[in-house]
Amino acid sequence: MSIVVCPTRVPCVLTHPPRESIPIHISPIGRPARVSENIPKQRASLALLTVAELLALAPWFSTAAVAPQIQTEWTLSATAVAWLTIAVQLGFVVGTLGSGLLNLPDRMDAARLFALSAGGTALTTAVFAVTTTGMVDGVLFRFLTGVFLAGVYPPGMKLATTWTRQHRGLALALIVGALTIGSASPHLVRALLDVPWRHVVLVTAALALIAGVTILVGVRQGPFSAPAARFNPRFVLHVFRARGTRLALLGYLGHQWELYAMWAWLPLFLLQIITRKGGDPSLAAALSFTAIALGGAGSVVAGAIADRVGRTAVATAAMIISGSMAIVMAGLINGPLWILIPITFLWGLSVVADSAQFSAAISELSPPKYVGSALTTQTSIGFLLTFPSIHLIGLIIENQSRWALAFILLALGPVIGICSMLRLRALPEAARMAGGRR
Repeated sequence: MSIVVCPTRVPCVLTHPPRESIPIHISPIGRPARVSENIPKQRASLALLTVAELLALAPWFSTAAVAPQIQTEWTLSATAVAWLTIAVQLGFVVGTLGSGLLNLPDRMDAARLFALSAGGTALTTAVFAVTTTGMVDGVLFRFLTGVFLAGVYPPGMKLATTWTRQHRGLALALIVGALTIGSASPHLVRALLDVPWRHVVLVTAALALIAGVTILVGVRQGPFSAPAARFNPRFVLHVFRARGTRLALLGYLGHQWELYAMWAWLPLFLLQIITRKGGDPSLAAALSFTAIALGGAGSVVAGAIADRVGRTAVATAAMIISGSMAIVMAGLINGPLWILIPITFLWGLSVVADSAQFSAAISELSPPKYVGSALTTQTSIGFLLTFPSIHLIGLIIENQSRWALAFILLALGPVIGICSMLRLRALPEAARMAGGRR
């Protein structure tokens, strides 16, 4: 129960709290008014944050972009090379799990945590590029890179939520779009520079360092940041216990099952198809970058629509499209490039479009003081699922070279995600998302 001042200046008792937890003040005539958002400063901060997120995440898939060269130099199997990507995923899971249990994004200044972690990402990536000679030290430094990336992505989302409430879906979509293009950027570097693979990885390390400096100098927490939270390691259980966050998490898991395995293995698939047809291998790198980077545009467009239409509606539509494209790809493995390439691009465009909406939903359904911890827990569990997904696809394409089966398995993720979103849409809690838009 809460008490507010009515227009008549007589206290009124409300049996239910306001739908949106937006700070208010009392105007001279006694009417509650919303705290206005500083739009110019908001846009400038979100722009810098988006650019920094893009640059900081460039090292994530740097080894996937140069996997054929590493495989040849170190005499590895496809499954062994996959461990250089899986190690990053595992490091990220460990980092986010520890950060969530310690409530670091809610107890520390998120901008400072981002900057320090981006510097650590740059350092471990550079050491990997300069010193590694095989899988043992390679996997170690890739794991450490993942640990530091855990202090980049979730705190970046937390920073975005502190700058906006009315357009939170779009703000988080910008961060996810930056993640997408940043993950694709090593493929662009590989396509543009005819240099040894170690130089490509070093370029991504430099980009991460620039990101840390950008945040340190130009970005602070916004006006909607909550006071620092108390240490509460049990809060992570909230994500599992509350119906709304639990369903949003399950939808996110279905999304993650498809997304990262697609990103990890699509470049190899395109390389095999193009070289088999006598094409230039650099074309495969350029197409991989385009397909993955298109997800950034898909994320931003979906975020803008979701703030007006609803989170569950947009997420469901995106997963219907991406799952369908995975199945279509399975049926056209040996088709001509003029058919495969547009399907690949549509898949890349839609496979990320739903991502920000899961995060926005969890941020709106969680206590404001622990939004950072909730988002960190979500990403930790989601990225843990990418390990079996990436590994399973690697086993299928190495032992049997059955790309069709691999793509069909990826489509199972969107099926689970769609069911979860439809269930969440029917719950009363869904009214707390996107200002009442489900």
